[in-house]
Amino acid sequence: MQGYGQFCPIAKAAEIFCERWTALVIRNLAAGSERFSDIHRGVPHMSATLLTKRLRQLEAEQIVERRRATTGKHWTYHLTERGAEFVPLLATLGTWGRRWSRRDLQAGEMDLGLLTWGLEHCVDPSAFGPGPVTVELTVTDQPKHKAQYWFVNSGGELDFCISHPGHEIDMYLSATLADLIHVYRGDVSVGSAVENGQLEALGPSRLVTKLKDWLNLGPLSEVPPATRGKNPDAFP
Repeated sequence: MQGYGQFCPIAKAAEIFCERWTALVIRNLAAGSERFSDIHRGVPHMSATLLTKRLRQLEAEQIVERRRATTGKHWTYHLTERGAEFVPLLATLGTWGRRWSRRDLQAGEMDLGLLTWGLEHCVDPSAFGPGPVTVELTVTDQPKHKAQYWFVNSGGELDFCISHPGHEIDMYLSATLADLIHVYRGDVSVGSAVENGQLEALGPSRLVTKLKDWLNLGPLSEVPPATRGKNPDAFP
């Protein structure tokens, strides 16, 4: 890591945490990613080589701890006490980003892989009850081989599938990628998206009424933009 050549504690912390990708790697770990492949899914534009290097750097700073998995076949990564102490700062950074950064989506920001990774880590599989309840998500403007995903909720556990799980579907969701991202970010509420047709939800009313609880989008989705109505680039 390249230093600033200053003794200032802000500079020393910035040397570690402000390097490109580092905050997002820590975000992924805080979200529950442990295996290298899952951490990488949350930073799809970061090369595997660079992710390996960054994890090693964070290990050297005692921010990340690497452990042998119980199977003994791979390693898992975990935040140490030092790393966990940075997580509230990430939440503050995210709040600022929701409040002040531009709201419109650029073409290069509409990342399907990041969206599905985010949904896998935020949904509450207990929201529908003990289950099992299977939700099929169709991203209507994507190629057929990348358009459908399944969330199997059972006993408070989630199984995210990229191929049909082989049993009955209880609720169907469908939307374009852009509309799904707007719902995920909180640009439009779940209820409004369903009401205005941006998000189609088909299934028993007992499940549809629990959709917001199941999506469990978190506090950042509730932060309103300070620039709405003032910034010409703001999402309307």
